[in-house]
Amino acid sequence: MAYDKFNVLTSTVVPLAEENVDTDQIIPARFLKATERKGFGDNLFRDWRYDSEGKPKKDFVLNDPTYSGKILLSGKNFGSGSSREHAVWALYDYGFRCVVSSFFADIFKNNCLNIGVLPVTVTPAFADEMFQEVEKDPKTEVKVDIDAQTITLLSTGRSESFDINVYKKENMKNGFDDIDYLLNIKEDIVKFTEKA
Repeated sequence: MAYDKFNVLTSTVVPLAEENVDTDQIIPARFLKATERKGFGDNLFRDWRYDSEGKPKKDFVLNDPTYSGKILLSGKNFGSGSSREHAVWALYDYGFRCVVSSFFADIFKNNCLNIGVLPVTVTPAFADEMFQEVEKDPKTEVKVDIDAQTITLLSTGRSESFDINVYKKENMKNGFDDIDYLLNIKEDIVKFTEKA
């Protein structure tokens, strides 16, 4: 199993009210030397989280104890820029299992689905409502149901549907990456090749 299984996630939300967040902001290039997925969470949003002396910036949301949770809510166009998988590794390693935005860069969205972070695209109006509710009450919870393909703001009961590829959906539910999927159907592959 490559990552945690994802079925239903109910969590508080970390609101990052920034648009056009690119992968270099998510994980700066100088931290891409490692080839394992571990340790990247320490440098998630490094230049926004810490000053030049390595001290946490009090005004950045990840340094604000008011907010916590496994869901990151961001402004429009999250994950633009380079195709680095490390950006998603950093989000996953930090503890995020879902990122919500009104728009994702395609490559970033696919990387999320390969690594175990569910990218949920919502309408701008729903994203705004989420930001407002979390600002009013940081303990506001959101429920993400991958089977139903819905995201629900529990404080208001309002819900939206989201799209996900059937293959990726099943992999997310099983905690599989593409290699895990192939290993899981190894016997079927062997039987097929023996018939050929």
